[in-house]
Amino acid sequence: MGLLDSVLGAAGAMMGGQQQQQQPQGGLAGMLGGLGGAGGLAALLPIVTSMLSNDGQHGGLGGLLEKFNQAGLGDAAKSWVGSGENQAISGDQLTQVLGSGAIGDIASKLGVSHGDAAGSLAQMLPGLIDKLTPHGQAPAGGLGSSGDLMGMLGGLLNQR
Repeated sequence: MGLLDSVLGAAGAMMGGQQQQQQPQGGLAGMLGGLGGAGGLAALLPIVTSMLSNDGQHGGLGGLLEKFNQAGLGDAAKSWVGSGENQAISGDQLTQVLGSGAIGDIASKLGVSHGDAAGSLAQMLPGLIDKLTPHGQAPAGGLGSSGDLMGMLGGLLNQR
């Protein structure tokens, strides 16, 4: 869970108005590819919360799960919500789900390559969705707005 811990740490820093100056130690840099450590995480977090929020372009968690179903990767996405082990996906599989244009837009916002953006999102989404659905099912009304999600992430930080 090192990547998720780093995401939650970046969320905490953003919510607390602090800036992380140093690159995290350990394997995070390798896991993030070209995203550049904590700064990349801070830039990726609003994009991910937008993807999962009800007011986002993908229709919230339910819409995102439906995109995975349509791409033939529904079982992987269900594993993130369920109580079992999370199935991994690749950056290429995530590109298949979201579309090359969406990943390209994200890469552009982050200032990284298409592959780095897709790979980083593919590593982040399973653990984050798992933590946001602790009871093994997606909430009927979705995860809420982007602001609600940031509040949920803050709650997860307090539980660490």
